[in-house]
Amino acid sequence: MAILATENLDLSYDDIQIVKKLNLQIPTSKITAIIGSNGCGKSTTLKALARILAPKNGTVYLDGKAISKQSTKEVAKKMAILPQRPEAPSGITVFELITYGRFPHQKGFGKLSDQDRKVIEWALNITEMTSFKNRPIDALSGGQRQRAWIAMALAQQTDLILLDEPTTYLDLAHQLEILKLLENLNKQEGRTIVMVLHDLNLAARFADYIVAMRDGVIVSEGKPETVITSQVLKEVFQIDAEIVKDPRNDTPVCLTYDLLKSLPSK
Repeated sequence: MAILATENLDLSYDDIQIVKKLNLQIPTSKITAIIGSNGCGKSTTLKALARILAPKNGTVYLDGKAISKQSTKEVAKKMAILPQRPEAPSGITVFELITYGRFPHQKGFGKLSDQDRKVIEWALNITEMTSFKNRPIDALSGGQRQRAWIAMALAQQTDLILLDEPTTYLDLAHQLEILKLLENLNKQEGRTIVMVLHDLNLAARFADYIVAMRDGVIVSEGKPETVITSQVLKEVFQIDAEIVKDPRNDTPVCLTYDLLKSLPSK
């Protein structure tokens, strides 16, 4: 049974339908990447999976049970979500941010227990943020800030982590740093990770399963070599792509591409 799944999911903003009859099953203990052009519905889908956006029709299932029937605290114990542009209160420190991840497990007035502190220290350590724990979030670099948010998500101790474009605005080194961290969490901790990615080559390198969307429907899904093909990219992105094998990782790489239709002349 998939840890997270959808059945005939319709998603809309006002009267504009974005996602249509989506049937998706997220592989358990794997890394899944959702790809597609701007406006195709990938971030909208992630919001519905995270119960941030209520579907117009259809159902999202978490651990085999309709997510709409589960309490907020129950969902938060199973799933952590990192939005595309997370914001923290001004002046808050890394340690204070990570304590928010313990909220689903706290009782009463929310005082940190010994177990809470143990988990927070573990999250700091695994994300290599221990030396920054007393530093304000807004004083960190982009990569450090992203690791701090991931540490907060880890402090929830969920089996499932959803991330919307976790590498946005990061340079090449920091992109690899974040994705390698997520890969380690998957391999070593068995976490199921679902992320929206723009970079096709990073998706192919780090994901076990890729879902390619266009106009609110799934065009192709499966292993990277099944999805990152010239034909699928032609249908999804309207490009003529040359696909080769990465000599280091044996994964498909989009080497070069052209628009299928030439741009109009000025």
